[in-house]
Amino acid sequence: MRVLVIEDDELVASGIVAGLKLSGIDTDHVASAALANAATRVGRFDVLILDLGLPDADGLSLLRQWRAAGHHWPVLVLTARDELGDKVAGLRSGADDYLVKPFELDELVARLHALQRRSAGRSVDLIVHGPLSFDPVTCEALLHGVRVDLSRRELSLLGALLQHGKRVLSTEQVKDALYGFGDTVESNAINVHIHHLRRKLGPGIVETVRGLGYRLGPAGE
Repeated sequence: MRVLVIEDDELVASGIVAGLKLSGIDTDHVASAALANAATRVGRFDVLILDLGLPDADGLSLLRQWRAAGHHWPVLVLTARDELGDKVAGLRSGADDYLVKPFELDELVARLHALQRRSAGRSVDLIVHGPLSFDPVTCEALLHGVRVDLSRRELSLLGALLQHGKRVLSTEQVKDALYGFGDTVESNAINVHIHHLRRKLGPGIVETVRGLGYRLGPAGE
């Protein structure tokens, strides 16, 4: 899962980013509405965490603009505004969830995974693909019931493929799923990760669609 945190308080943001990364969630951070718009134009995110008190715009106004423009990515509002009217306004403006500060990291992580499940049309975290099962919460992959040791990038790649099923992901979309804004990406990095995933889970786990990108291979026996 890749998450964008939109929060102008650097101390709060750094705590969220550190906590989510420890939970196996790839996380980027911006501190304004303008930077959030720029980030969503160039990056692919599974969930957005939105603070309402941004320095250059009201978070709810930004959220309404996104929804009016047809952007349907899941948005979790994370704010100190705890009145019932604030919560109702947030949900009516297009928020998929609303969490009040202060909060427990475990609850935030659980809500993010719930939003990702809902977005993918699933009711449980565990994803089963033939003899392969993957739990995005525990970041554990099992092949024929045996745990497979995957690196963080390999887990992100596997998660992106499983989340999108037979949909073809371009090289840029795969890169977005594996790397943050500040990460240095070697020219052959994607091919290396795909090679390692095929070696560990079988050559058919990733299909190369010539000229288009990559997609999840058929479930093996």
